[in-house]
Amino acid sequence: MYNSREQLIIFDADGTVIDAFDAIDRTFAANGMEIGNLESFQKRRKFFKYLGGIKEFPVNLKKQIGRHSRKKLLSTLTEVYREEATLYPGIADLMRELMATPGIRVGLVTRNITNEPETTLGQLFGRHDIDIAQLDYLACIPLREAKTGYFQAARMRFDINPARSFACGDEHKDFAAAIGA
Repeated sequence: MYNSREQLIIFDADGTVIDAFDAIDRTFAANGMEIGNLESFQKRRKFFKYLGGIKEFPVNLKKQIGRHSRKKLLSTLTEVYREEATLYPGIADLMRELMATPGIRVGLVTRNITNEPETTLGQLFGRHDIDIAQLDYLACIPLREAKTGYFQAARMRFDINPARSFACGDEHKDFAAAIGA
């Protein structure tokens, strides 16, 4: 039924392999805002995730209103990702090992919200000696699009059996997208 005996592993980027919280925390601090602590950040969903908790919300909302403010925040976030953001400990070694293993295809599907996300991710991963051009699959997707179709496209591109496909993410919707694919 499937021509390939290869395996596929697809990683989510932000919060799974990249310490996104630290990058966002640095970005907010550089713009006079606070994101709150990691535990409360992880519990927030969608729109509110990036506005802070109840304590931080009023100040952050005020500072994010207006086109210029959002552009400045996005520009700062992009700079932080490109120059300072890090992968979680052990991730770079794991990804390099997986990428070098015959029979394993490695992909990255992300909603990274920086300017020119592929360039941004290239610089971040490059600082960890990973060339994202060597990934078998890379998809930088818009915020409102589901990952399901991208997971499925990666699997179908290499004609890999779903039972030999794995996805690693940090949110329930990552799990749901993987199951849906």
